[in-house]
This record gives sequence, structure tokens and C-alpha cells, in this order.
Amino acid sequence: MTLPSNPKIVFLDRETLAPAIRLRPPAFPHRWEKHQQTAPEQVLRRLHGASVAVINKVPLREPVLAQLPELRLIAVAATGTDCVDTARCDRNGVAVCNIRGYAVHTVPEHVFTLILALRRSLLPYRRSVEAGRWQEARQFCFFDHPILDLHGARLGLIGGGSLGHAVATIGRAFGMDVVFAGRKGESAPGGDRVSFDEVIATSDVISLHCPLRPETRGLIGAAEFARMKPEVLLINTARGGLVDEDALTSALRGGRIGGAGFDVAMPEPPPADAPLMRLLDLPNFILTPHVAWAARGAMQALADQLIDLIDAFQQGKPFNLVAGKPA
Repeated sequence: MTLPSNPKIVFLDRETLAPAIRLRPPAFPHRWEKHQQTAPEQVLRRLHGASVAVINKVPLREPVLAQLPELRLIAVAATGTDCVDTARCDRNGVAVCNIRGYAVHTVPEHVFTLILALRRSLLPYRRSVEAGRWQEARQFCFFDHPILDLHGARLGLIGGGSLGHAVATIGRAFGMDVVFAGRKGESAPGGDRVSFDEVIATSDVISLHCPLRPETRGLIGAAEFARMKPEVLLINTARGGLVDEDALTSALRGGRIGGAGFDVAMPEPPPADAPLMRLLDLPNFILTPHVAWAARGAMQALADQLIDLIDAFQQGKPFNLVAGKPA
């Protein structure tokens, strides 16, 4: 499947890429239309007559897709495609392509930024120094906050794609014992994986790198927190819906886990009274605004691959297809 001549291409949320990122034009005649933001009630009107929809987080569900008969390709400017009704696209021959491999350095670096900051209590110590605690100490240092090394600690990874393996490589360089979890509920995972329950119960750091799907929503809840080690760190740079935020709140407030570092929430941005926002007073919780992927080089690689997807589809050579695959 290719596009018609001079197709209309619409980017619904260009603002999700930084202004400094260059989007080169596709290599064939086309009509390009971009919008910095698109509200739900604007989607149908803006995509009227479009052959290609470019989105990052704008939802495209059955009621809207059913009214877009000319749509041939949805190019998602991200890896996650949970904002698209891919089952509907499969049934109706609409291709959905995503971006892959662009974040294999930037996301793992962010993961370890969170891990190191939490294991070594960097933020609490900085706050203590700012408050004058060092001057109050009767010796050259003070020990108000715990400091734990990474060497010898167990790193449990849930999700074994490119990001999970990149995090594993860094973990091994620190001398960590790295294990990958099998699927939740699977008693005998294959290969070199260990059971999900064992990873939950024995890891010193747990990092999530799996997509948000019906079977992974609420993957980490009260039952999992109850089985974790008391000093464990939970790191989530994947999707907010993977973790029950109320259960996380109870675990952190109750001192049942050592800390958490999140780069994602549900929804995004979270309202001011959301569970994660109410945890920001804690010294062992760090929340960043979904920027683990957003190093400038990674973002430019994403933008380049995005246009490559559209060019390849026009040439009849689609790649990174997650829906609308040829029979």
C-alpha cells in the first residue's frame, strides 16, 4: 500500500518535540499541515482528507477512525502506541508505525540518574547542606541519610527489549547482579529469565521497561509491594499505568520500600492533587516530567526516523509496523 499523489500529512501535536528539533520534509510531493496541540474535539476536523496522521500522544480511537476513510498511515512519534486503536487499524487496513531504537542511550542514562540519586540520597543531602546542617555537624561530615552502593546489588528488570538490555549492560558495569523477569503468573519462564515473583522478592532495584497493555496495567500493586525488600527502589520510565499509584503511595508513606523514581504518570500531565504529586515532599521519591527520552540527540534521531517511516511507506517498503501489516 502506498499513498495517493500529493497526500495530505497532518502532525497533530508538534509541540511534543522540542522547537530546536528539525523535521525535514518527506521526499515526495505532499501537503504538510502541523499543529502545536490538538484537542479531542479538533482531531476529526484536522484529519479530514488526510492520508497520514502524525501523532505523539493524541488518542486515535474507533469513533474517530471510523470517520476517516482516506487515512492510510498513522506515524507515531514515539515507541508506545497505546494511544491508537491498533486492533481497529488492523481490521481496516490502516498502517500504524512507531519509532524504535532511538532512546537506547538516553533512557538508560536517566534510569541510572534516578537510581544513583536515590541509592546515595543525593537530594536529601543537598537539602541538608542548604539548610545549614553541615555547619552544625561536629565533625567533617554527617550521616543523616542512608547511602547504598550499586556493586553487588540485584537489579531486576521487567521488560526485555532494547531498553531493558541497555539498562542491564550499565548495571553489570556497576557490578550489579542483573536478572530479567518472566511474565507475571508464569511459573517456569524460559531462557535465562527468573520468575516474576522472584524478581519482586529478591531485587534491590526494580526497573520497568514494558509496554502498557491490558495485561500489564496495574502490574505492580499492593501485593507486589508487600513482597518487596524494605530497601528496594522502584524505577519507572516506561508507562504510568504499570503501577498502582495508590499502592505506591501506601508503600512509600508506610516505609515498606526504600524509594521510587518515576518519569511517567497517569494521566500526563498529572493534576496537582494526583497521587504522585502528593509524594513530592518525600526525600526518597523523585518525579521527572516524562523526559527520559528527551536528550537532544535522541529527539533528533526520533524526528529523522519519523520522516523515514513516511518515505518508506510511500515507497511500498513500510517498517516498524505494529498494525495494518500486509497479509
